[in-house]
Amino acid sequence: MRVTVRLFARLRDLAGTGELIREAPPGVTAHEIWNDLVLEWPGLREYEKTISVAVNAEYARMNASVSDGDEIAFMPPVSGGADPTRK
Repeated sequence: MRVTVRLFARLRDLAGTGELIREAPPGVTAHEIWNDLVLEWPGLREYEKTISVAVNAEYARMNASVSDGDEIAFMPPVSGGADPTRK
């Protein structure tokens, strides 16, 4: 089966692209897709405990099943915004 993988922010920088098409066996999970990405780009591993994942634009857990044609998005934590103590 074929899935689309989207990477955001620092993950995109490490992989050098924000979108990948991957072949995967039936019954695969988002975590297994992630593990394949880490094999190709080992620098991604440091984000494993803090990333969010979405399957078809819905937040999901890493053990979520993935089906043919699905889009899996991996997003690192974000920071920033206004500092209320700054003037």
